[in-house]
Amino acid sequence: MRTDEKLDQMEERPTDRARPPQMTRTRLWLFGGTLAVYAAIVVGVLATSWLVTFDWQVMFFKPYKQWPSIHAFLDYFVVLGQRGPTAVAVAAWLGWRCWRQRNLHPLLVLGASLLLLNITVGAAKLGMSRLGPHYATTVGSNEMWLGGDIFPSGHTANAVVTWGVLAYLATTPLRRRTLSVIAALGALGVGMTTVYLGTHWVSDVLLGWAAGLLVLLAMPWLEPGITWVEDRLMGILLRLWLRLRPDSLRGPLPADALAPGLSRQRIAPDGEVLVREAIGAAPRAASRAPDGWPHHPARPHTTRSERTPVTPAGSRRPPHADRVPRTTPLSPASGRGRNTGG
Repeated sequence: MRTDEKLDQMEERPTDRARPPQMTRTRLWLFGGTLAVYAAIVVGVLATSWLVTFDWQVMFFKPYKQWPSIHAFLDYFVVLGQRGPTAVAVAAWLGWRCWRQRNLHPLLVLGASLLLLNITVGAAKLGMSRLGPHYATTVGSNEMWLGGDIFPSGHTANAVVTWGVLAYLATTPLRRRTLSVIAALGALGVGMTTVYLGTHWVSDVLLGWAAGLLVLLAMPWLEPGITWVEDRLMGILLRLWLRLRPDSLRGPLPADALAPGLSRQRIAPDGEVLVREAIGAAPRAASRAPDGWPHHPARPHTTRSERTPVTPAGSRRPPHADRVPRTTPLSPASGRGRNTGG
C-alpha cells in the first residue's frame, strides 16, 4: 500500500471536537452593542465627563486603606488577570485536550485570541497613553497622552479573554453557560481588584471589560483562518512523525482512526496489504485457500507478489480470474463453499 494513501486516510480521522460557535445575528448584535459601549467610554474620558470625575472620587476614597485586611489576598487574586501565568495555565489544560482530541484547534484558538487581544489593547494603550492613579499630575484631568499605558486595563481584558476561551471551546451548551458565568465573575473580580489596589481608574476597567468581550465575540470570524493553519500544521506533524517512526503504519489500524466507510487494513513487513476488513465486520483470517478449489483467490485482495494458486491439473488459472469472486460461508451440510460470482 502506498504511504500517501495511508496519509490521506489518517488525516481524515474523526475527532470529538465540538462545532465552534457561529457568527449568529444575536452575536452580531452583542458585538455592535459592546463596540458602542467601548466608543462611549473612550469619548467620555476624552471629554473629561462625569466618568473622569468618578475616577477621581474613587481614587481619593483609597479603597486599599478602607479594607486593609483583604489586601494580602487580593495581591494574589489579581494574578488571575496577569498574562503570563494565566496563559500558561490555560495552555496546559488546552494542550491536554489537544492530545485527547488529536487536533490542535484548542491551542490555536487560544493563540489567536491572545494575539488579537495584544494587538487591539496594545494599540489602544499606546495610542491614548493615559497615566494611572499613582502617577496622576493634575486633579480632575483625564491624564491622557502623558506617556502612560493603563487605558484600557490589560489585566481585566486578559482575564475576560483567557478564561472566556474555555467557555468558547466548551463541548455542550450547559458547560458553555457554566464556564461563561465563572469567567465573567473572575473577570469582574480582577477588574475591581485593580481599582482597589489603586493601579487603574474605574474607566480603565470598564474599557478592559469591553475590549476583552469584543475579542471573544469576534472569534468566529477567525475560525476559517484557524482551520487553515490547523490543517497545514497537522499535515506537517504527521509527516514528521512518519519520518521519525516509519514502522508506525505496520499492523492493524484502529477502527476510529479512519473515516466512516473506509476499510481497515493489515500491513505486511514488505508493505503489502494482507487483509482488508470493513469496519464493523467480523475479522477474517488471512489463511490460504486449498489448492483443490479452482478459480478461488488465495486472499480477498491478491497482490503481484503472491503466487497464483494452481488447479488440480497443475495449470495456472486464466488471467481473468484475478477478479475477486464473492463466496458464501461454508455450508454446515456440505462443508464446502459455493461460488456465487465470477
